[in-house]
Amino acid sequence: MALLDEPETNKALLALDRALVEAVRARVAAGPRDRADASAIALRQLLDGASPAEAGAVKAVWGRLEVATGAAVVVCGGVAQALATDRYGLGARPMSADDALKAVEAGSRAVIDLSPDRPWWGRLLARPELKIVAALPDDRRGRPQAFVVSRETSGPTGDDRSFWVTDSGWSETKIVEALGAAGLVADPLAAAGGLKLFMLTGYVQAEDGRLKTAPGRLNGVIGAAPIY
Repeated sequence: MALLDEPETNKALLALDRALVEAVRARVAAGPRDRADASAIALRQLLDGASPAEAGAVKAVWGRLEVATGAAVVVCGGVAQALATDRYGLGARPMSADDALKAVEAGSRAVIDLSPDRPWWGRLLARPELKIVAALPDDRRGRPQAFVVSRETSGPTGDDRSFWVTDSGWSETKIVEALGAAGLVADPLAAAGGLKLFMLTGYVQAEDGRLKTAPGRLNGVIGAAPIY
């Protein structure tokens, strides 16, 4: 085949491509879901039975639809930038952690690195209106490297992990044991500025009775994220 020859039109593929464009147009026009957990449950249903390649493509389209129909996305940190670009596209504005949280207060969503030199997550204890609603990567094989923070309402999706902060001076091992004795499965994620961040298995509410005797004078749940 000569390179100057005009390629033949694959009518079957073109029909599929046009159907995809029309579906995207209709979905953007329909607007966002009203709750983050409703969006997560819907996405999980779409991913059921998908191959890894298909799941990646669906998540990328889904993230861009969320940006097109909902709140703007800002980012803080290089890892957050890479993960946000993969999920939401190139439109996210880079900011400091402080400015990113202020942007969330104004209605945006922020993707922020889980970085030991920026223990921004501890500030969510004093700002309960701001919550972690997603953790990237969000498959069960990957540990969170960045969090999505939002003012959105989000409840349990059926497969979640929650995030809990404490100022306890105990070792991480001792804290994990104490939480385990209360019936919680905990995994340490980060420690900085006298605070420690743990991941808890399942959807754990801030007022969960199992946390009443949890170590630390200052502690609490700062959000939860679905797993796909």
